[in-house]
Amino acid sequence: MTPGPAGKGPAIEVSDLVKRFHADGPTALDHVMTAMAHGRITGLVGPDGAGKTTLLRTLAGLLRPTSGSVRILGLDPFTQGDLLRDQIGYMPQKFGLYEDLTVLENLTLYADLRNVTGAERQRSFEKMLAFTNLEPFTGRFAAKLSGGMKQKLGLACSLLGTPRVLLLDEPGVGVDPISRRELWRMVRELAQGGMTVVWSTAYLDEAELCDDVRLMNQGQVMASGPPQTLLGQMRGRCFHLVNIAGHRRDVLQRALRAPEVMDGVIQGANVRLVLREAGQRPDLAQLEAGPGAAMVEVAPHLEDAFISLLGGGPGGDSALAEFMPQVELDPRIDPRAVIEARQLTKRFGEFAATDDVSFKVAKGEVFGLLGPNGAGKSTTFKMECGLLKPSEGQALVMGIDLKSSPSEARQRLGYMAQKFSLYAQLTVRKNLVFFSGVYGLEGELQQVKIQEMVEAFALAPFMDTLTGELPLGFKQRLALACAVMHEPQVIFLDEPTSGVDPVTRREFWTHINGLAQKGVTVMVTTHFMDEAEYCDRIGLVYRGKLIALGTPDELKQGVATPEHPNPTMEDAFIELVTEADR
Repeated sequence: MTPGPAGKGPAIEVSDLVKRFHADGPTALDHVMTAMAHGRITGLVGPDGAGKTTLLRTLAGLLRPTSGSVRILGLDPFTQGDLLRDQIGYMPQKFGLYEDLTVLENLTLYADLRNVTGAERQRSFEKMLAFTNLEPFTGRFAAKLSGGMKQKLGLACSLLGTPRVLLLDEPGVGVDPISRRELWRMVRELAQGGMTVVWSTAYLDEAELCDDVRLMNQGQVMASGPPQTLLGQMRGRCFHLVNIAGHRRDVLQRALRAPEVMDGVIQGANVRLVLREAGQRPDLAQLEAGPGAAMVEVAPHLEDAFISLLGGGPGGDSALAEFMPQVELDPRIDPRAVIEARQLTKRFGEFAATDDVSFKVAKGEVFGLLGPNGAGKSTTFKMECGLLKPSEGQALVMGIDLKSSPSEARQRLGYMAQKFSLYAQLTVRKNLVFFSGVYGLEGELQQVKIQEMVEAFALAPFMDTLTGELPLGFKQRLALACAVMHEPQVIFLDEPTSGVDPVTRREFWTHINGLAQKGVTVMVTTHFMDEAEYCDRIGLVYRGKLIALGTPDELKQGVATPEHPNPTMEDAFIELVTEADR
């Protein structure tokens, strides 16, 4: 029996699918019923732990269901796997390639595994290298590739043998907007050629690009259909609060306390609000947004629909900020330069990863450091928090030069790494004890601070769980708890919400906003452009240079044209980088 032709019935059928990993454990997939059409991109969208990866691994034949059935191209992946193996391409969530092999060696290995040989192999390599623009990098080790290039190589390997169904598990995580757009261009081209694509993502802006979406939560498909259909329920409920007097963070916090408001985020100079019911607006006087403040209706996003399905966002009050003291700087410290880069340069041999970068970050400011993968953003960030020594120039925190007095500066700052940096084989309790000790906490004070973090981040049910077994959202909560329990006056957050769902992302930003209100100075990196809008100012690094510095609105206005008068932050990012290339 061979797979049926495209167009006769759905490409993928899932019927009453149940998956439990332990007989008495939680249900990872709970009676899932869905079908996906040939030649379309279907997005699996949902928070961490929603069941997206479990469903993809089941479709790929890597997990056997507890009950129910799966059909791919009319075949059962468990009883007819040999017939399907060459028809399915699968790209896992974590980089599944070999970092100590070159680009070409990885392609060769995957060609061997998929039995692509002889002239067909050579044709496939030439096609994939041209398709992904990796031809100049065939001799480069995978470990040396940028995040975007790694994802392109993973995609190329999954496409060897010309599969008819492509399963992609969060390919956009940790990838800058330019690389993510390039990935979408390639996948869209594949779908137009007749390939069926399932794209798992926690990014709702990505999901809007899909032909169809399945919104998942707690192992169930909560809603399905084209993105525009799902947006219909949100019309008349999404607004910008404009002409705000005072700080946007304070206005947002008050708005999220209003019973009429379901969700809200900062968007440049405005605050974006989502109402629980159309026509029921909050009292602007109670929001204290200023005499000129007004609500202007805007188009809904898929993220609004998703958060509505979950019952709303997490609110605007930070339990973490309640435990943090108001920051009082030493009078000798310039409050306009709590973090400062002075002609900061870092060379690796002849290559300047950071080249003559200067900026200042004020007390209580949230400063976003953005840039494409490999542009020098992370190198600049690591010098500013004392993890790398500058080749030239100075990185200062509260007036302390990190090159000459790194230990003194580190005791006053908190740091949350891009890649989860806690000890996976220790329990949550032991990680909290260890990191509080590293920051000099001991005795009764140590116990008090640990208990405060447990309360602030709802960690009590997980205290004796191995950290490596936590869902991603709770891993990130624990990492932030370990970074702030010594009450730092400056916090460095390196992609703190990469891969987490919108509700967890809002929770993180509620904490960040709450800390900033207490006078804590925050430097954050992100590839999520809507998130960049939450920052007070943004520095954009490209090819080691600081190519733009200003508020989110200033950066957007700087690229506006008569043909495109209202660019998004992603548009601004891509245009500024493209302009620098020109």
